[in-house]
Amino acid sequence: MKSTPRRRALEAIASGHEPPPPRHLAADRLPEIFGSKVFNDAVQRQRLPKPVYQALRRTLDTGAELDPNIADAVASAMKDWAIEKGATHYTHWFQPMTGLTAEKHDAFLSPTLEGGAIQEFSGNELILGEPDASSFPSGGVRNTFEARGYTGWDPGSPAFLRDTAYGKTLTIPTVFVSWTGEALDTKTPLLRSCEAIDRQSRRVLGLLGDGKVTKITATIGPEQEYFLVDRMLYNLRPDLAHCGRTLLGAAPAKGQELEDHYFSLIPRRILDFMMDFEHELWALGVPLKTRHGEVAPHQFETAPVFESASMAIDHNMLTMEVLHDVAQRHGMNALVHEKPFARMNGSGKHLNWSLSTDTGDNLLSPGKTPAENQRFMLFLTAIVRAVDLHQDLLRASIAHAGNDHRLGANEAPPAILSVYLGTELQAVVDQLVAGVKPSDAMPPQVSDLQLGVTTLPQLPIDNSDRNRTSPFAFTGNKFEFRAVGSSQTTAFPTTVLNTIVAESLDHLANQIEGRLQGGNPTKVVDAVIAETLAEHKRILFTGDNYSDEWSAEAERRGLLNLRDTPSALAHFATPDNLALFAKYGVLSERETQSRSDVLYQAYLHRLRVEADTLTEMLQTQVLPAVLEFQGRLAGAIASTHSACPELDQSSAKRLLGEIAAGSQSLGSGIEELTQVIAQTPSGLAPAAEYVRDAIIHRMEALRVTSDHLETLVDDELWPLPKYRELLFAH
Repeated sequence: MKSTPRRRALEAIASGHEPPPPRHLAADRLPEIFGSKVFNDAVQRQRLPKPVYQALRRTLDTGAELDPNIADAVASAMKDWAIEKGATHYTHWFQPMTGLTAEKHDAFLSPTLEGGAIQEFSGNELILGEPDASSFPSGGVRNTFEARGYTGWDPGSPAFLRDTAYGKTLTIPTVFVSWTGEALDTKTPLLRSCEAIDRQSRRVLGLLGDGKVTKITATIGPEQEYFLVDRMLYNLRPDLAHCGRTLLGAAPAKGQELEDHYFSLIPRRILDFMMDFEHELWALGVPLKTRHGEVAPHQFETAPVFESASMAIDHNMLTMEVLHDVAQRHGMNALVHEKPFARMNGSGKHLNWSLSTDTGDNLLSPGKTPAENQRFMLFLTAIVRAVDLHQDLLRASIAHAGNDHRLGANEAPPAILSVYLGTELQAVVDQLVAGVKPSDAMPPQVSDLQLGVTTLPQLPIDNSDRNRTSPFAFTGNKFEFRAVGSSQTTAFPTTVLNTIVAESLDHLANQIEGRLQGGNPTKVVDAVIAETLAEHKRILFTGDNYSDEWSAEAERRGLLNLRDTPSALAHFATPDNLALFAKYGVLSERETQSRSDVLYQAYLHRLRVEADTLTEMLQTQVLPAVLEFQGRLAGAIASTHSACPELDQSSAKRLLGEIAAGSQSLGSGIEELTQVIAQTPSGLAPAAEYVRDAIIHRMEALRVTSDHLETLVDDELWPLPKYRELLFAH
């Protein structure tokens, strides 16, 4: 058999992969390992002077303005701790509008006049950094020739150490802004939105008679789905390297039809990777809790415990970075694209969102008393109203080229936004809307599941089933926004969610305040809840979101069905949305418009890269293999005819004709695609719509032809690792 790169890679995989040396960490040491690389509260309490520690905690606990006079003391303690741990450099770690993270490293080492060196790190260096901002996407917030940008310390997310075999780097989470103070990142608007929802939530609680709460925190727990493929096979796939997904690939004989990968026994090589991955993240303070196999072959998921939104998003970005690093250490590559493999389930990042008070209450927990019920129902009403009124923003927050492959398929919610409350809570809402007084107590949170086997215990269950088809589902004490893409930062969806709920809380507070004069407070609040739910009940749906009937029903209700990124982005920077973000201090009008431009540009750049990669793969890999097989087949037919003229070769000739037609179709299709790309109009929105309407389906047509040829061409000649190898070789 001919030795090809693909064949050699498969032989190497079959011979077994040598994992990196195991860490041999004792399970009973995990509590001391957790957060050991983090300058966390325990380290701060130990190393900072007491007045400095108290001032820092006051800022973090109450949102008080940070006292700049404490910066030198914090920087000194942080530097000493990091150097003791082996750090030689520090970096401001920020999240530009690329959707990734960025950093610039500086050494602690500074030369002295005597020719020696000292290690130093000042308060100014902690608080402020100045990376070059010229090449980061800005959407017009700054000119290309203007390079100045600032990183500013975020004290709410503790510094941590990233290490290699050669040393460590003190990594300081920061925001990233322009010279004018406008946000160039995803974190600054997030922090502003957290303050907005804190203000409006405390205002609502005050109207309910609860003045003890001094801070309310948006908390999230973003799940992370991903695929793993062997690195040697990955390196033979330009589409995976450049696009994060396969642009070509015929369906394997066995895919996920048997559903035998879901929660199945994790292969040993993958389990070794997972343990290494988890240990590294635990040391970085990331509270990973769950791991399991997902629906598609070689697809997996990890999920953390809830944290404050800012911290959770930092940790999710860190999770994706470490995911890639550790996978490569184990001879694999991690894929976080929403649809790496056609005809297989894609990957999402379910965003679990709630609100918590500094007194320990979850505002989305129904509670057991009438007062708690009313508080819960008021916040629930605000969320229902927010999703209904701002469907466009919520949909735009998860709109990008990768997610267009996933939304609406059978493993993901549809592009239509709706809210699922569960059958019992929905019944309570229906009673309120109908003017029927529900019972004082909410439906019980749990009951017992009778299994009919006397040796088994009664199992507690939730009061309703989970609707996996709903894009925005209530799951007992939180909402799960299921439509977020696996590759994207959760900062933007969380920012939008915080902002629209803050607006709804503001609206409800105004309604309540306007009616309280001489009225019964309890009755006023109940009336506002019932009226608001009645006004926005169209967004509530308890059925199958995948069904054709729901699409038709949603249209009758007047709900938006924004099927793709250009459709969603057309609804983003509208006058109403510009005013909304500006009103709550989350984004100025210019900052909002800039994000619209950046999202459009990302969509166009992503699809242009995919189109160019597809063209190159077809011209330099697929067509040569097809033509070589075509030549071999034609030669074999001619040779056989000369030797045995009477032999029936109709099947071989039909195959040759099919191969020839396919190669001709690829050649003409590539030429047509190139011409169509060259005609892309100017202007972001027109260009995005043109790409959607004129280019994507041509790329798909080329794929269909290539995938069919893959099933005909001699396996020995096919240059690209096939789906059966990418998904099952380990």
